[in-house]
Amino acid sequence: MQTKGLSMNNRNEKRPPRRPQGSKPGTGQPKEKETVLVAEEASELLPFLLQHLGGGGRNHIKSILARGQVSVGGRTTTKFNHPVASGQKVVISWSKTFEEEILRGVSILFEDKDLLVVEKEAGLLSIASEQEKHETAYAMLTEYVRRENPKNRIFVVHRLDRDTSGVMLYAKNEQAKEILQNTWEESVESRTYIALVEGHVRKPEGTVTSWLKESKTMKMYSSPYPNDGQKAVTHYKLVKQNRDYSLLELELETGRKNQIRVHMEDLGHPIIGDKKYGSRQNPLGRLGLHAHAIAFKHPITGALLRYESKIPKGFNKLTE
Repeated sequence: MQTKGLSMNNRNEKRPPRRPQGSKPGTGQPKEKETVLVAEEASELLPFLLQHLGGGGRNHIKSILARGQVSVGGRTTTKFNHPVASGQKVVISWSKTFEEEILRGVSILFEDKDLLVVEKEAGLLSIASEQEKHETAYAMLTEYVRRENPKNRIFVVHRLDRDTSGVMLYAKNEQAKEILQNTWEESVESRTYIALVEGHVRKPEGTVTSWLKESKTMKMYSSPYPNDGQKAVTHYKLVKQNRDYSLLELELETGRKNQIRVHMEDLGHPIIGDKKYGSRQNPLGRLGLHAHAIAFKHPITGALLRYESKIPKGFNKLTE
């Protein structure tokens, strides 16, 4: 199936917008798994799609592009200004998206030329380990950006533990990486986590402060002595609870290794599923920790950005 664009000779003629073959009237959603368009004049991708996929609107077309459902000349692209040459085929896939084929356990919340903000599922490594090299967020996102250009790279800015879900930030070039890493404390306005902990937390809000050290067994712990280790500060606020569990919103003032997990154990309410730090219960079959939101200044533009990930359903259900 092919739907051709307007020719150069007829581009000024007034005619009703053409609906892609196989689509339902008024919906713009095709029955087929893909729509093929052939350009009869040079153009940029976004205006080309707006011209020939009328009905969904500009935001709908942008979403299709962002999800990697469009290929030009056989190569998938997410760029709005990607050039379309005369005679080139533009294919829109309506079945499995490009992202779904590559990103298993990772979804993209925001992307520009400098940054990737993603949501990671629990159980997926942020970066490679000795045991796992390929099934990591880093490896999948590297493959994702290299589909557009084999020279593209991503850079780790911060990471989440394997069993922690939620929002993560990667840089797409060395300049963005350097700025974020060197100005992390100033650039990050807030990092909010949601923790499902054991027991009934009595104080509705509070702050845990300690000096963290690492034992020979690679476990972090709070030193009993002031200034003995790295200072760590976690602010918490009770969201809801029942007799068995409490759901807490946590704001990090510092970002130390395993900080939240240690501080919840110090509070006397370990995170569910966190056997290493005192938990005896695992009703969800995962760690009860979720990186809910991050607000930060864009390293290049300086714009303040905030992205969040929904609280996992199981967290709310256990505290009903």
